[in-house]
Amino acid sequence: MRSIRPPLAARRGGSARRRTSPVLAAVGLVAALTLTATACDSGGADTASGEPTATASQGGDGKIQIPDDIKNKLKEHGIDIDKWKHGAWKNWDKDEWLRQADDFVNPIIKGLWDPSRMRRADDPDKNKGVDDNDLSGDQGVTDPEPAAVTAQAVKTAYHANVPEAGKVFFDSPEGTMVCSATVVEDPAHPGKSNLVWTAGHCVHAGKKGGWYRNIAFVPSYNDQGRTEAQLQNAPRQEVAPYGVWWSDWAQTSDQWIEQGGPTGGQGASYDYAVLHVTPEKGSGGKSLEETVGSALPVNFNAPAVPKVSSITATGYPAAAPFDGQRMYQCTDRPSRLSVAQADPTMYRIGCTMTGGSSGGGWVATGSDGKRALVSNTSIGPVKFGWLAGPRLGDVAKGVYDSVSAKFAGR
Repeated sequence: MRSIRPPLAARRGGSARRRTSPVLAAVGLVAALTLTATACDSGGADTASGEPTATASQGGDGKIQIPDDIKNKLKEHGIDIDKWKHGAWKNWDKDEWLRQADDFVNPIIKGLWDPSRMRRADDPDKNKGVDDNDLSGDQGVTDPEPAAVTAQAVKTAYHANVPEAGKVFFDSPEGTMVCSATVVEDPAHPGKSNLVWTAGHCVHAGKKGGWYRNIAFVPSYNDQGRTEAQLQNAPRQEVAPYGVWWSDWAQTSDQWIEQGGPTGGQGASYDYAVLHVTPEKGSGGKSLEETVGSALPVNFNAPAVPKVSSITATGYPAAAPFDGQRMYQCTDRPSRLSVAQADPTMYRIGCTMTGGSSGGGWVATGSDGKRALVSNTSIGPVKFGWLAGPRLGDVAKGVYDSVSAKFAGR
């Protein structure tokens, strides 16, 4: 769909790292065939040209659900609600691209995420170079680059094996994108969590942008692992068997908002986000955790690298040789990667997953034998072979606790 341009690092003979990125999804046949320069990571992306290609489809009644608090937030920023529901969300003018931590708005647009729109995921690294931001050399503690670990397809049904995993869909100035994500426990609602963990660059563009739009989570996307061809005429129930869950609140770290960039690991040590979600259609009063049957605890005191025997990363890689429709995992003993002396050292594992795996959960088994989320996919090299994710400490816990507390009384 898009022509390949060699990464800048390859042309200059240097090294570079890519955001393991959300993946640009062509919205329709014309967009898919004509899109030439809008492929992009969600972290603000590499320099690209072209106009946004996403278009809203609002379902049979064309109605939009907007809670009063979101209506008021839109009004505060001079955004016309009627115009928004008829496509004004596609206006990415810098004055209307909400940026600050408390600016997040994400009204439900019924039917927007139909099977076709969800399915058309593409490689974010095609037709654009990757900035040559060389991070080689020791900055803090960095271990030798790990050997590549071949990603293994998760057995179907996905829900029976990794019920907490799914995909995040959203719109950016460059088009429609995807990431991976994980259902996590909510201390304010034990057994009834509506919290989802993903990467910061899957919800906010970082220092040169603002919040993305139409953010939604689909647990166990393509649960039966159908091929692209088999999904062509698949009903929404097959593509999203546990429904589409819209984010009514998202929060990432202040560090990501202030420092986050598309390449080179800028802000990567703080590249995480927590979503609170609500079903597009009625769930019978059930929470997301009750609907999928599971949620992972989050370990904010993950042990030092030498004490971690293995980590398993899960995601939906979409850049070649993957197509974004199937779930994969990598398991490896982690090593250390430091991208900045002052920032926390990151976990790094060998893994051949590609763009689209961003935000996917990293799970480790503790000394008590229980599984817990300890990180999420953030960055990797230009030539796929390893992934790195942030260590979760006090800042990450602050983000998590804040979202939980916001909905504690609801």
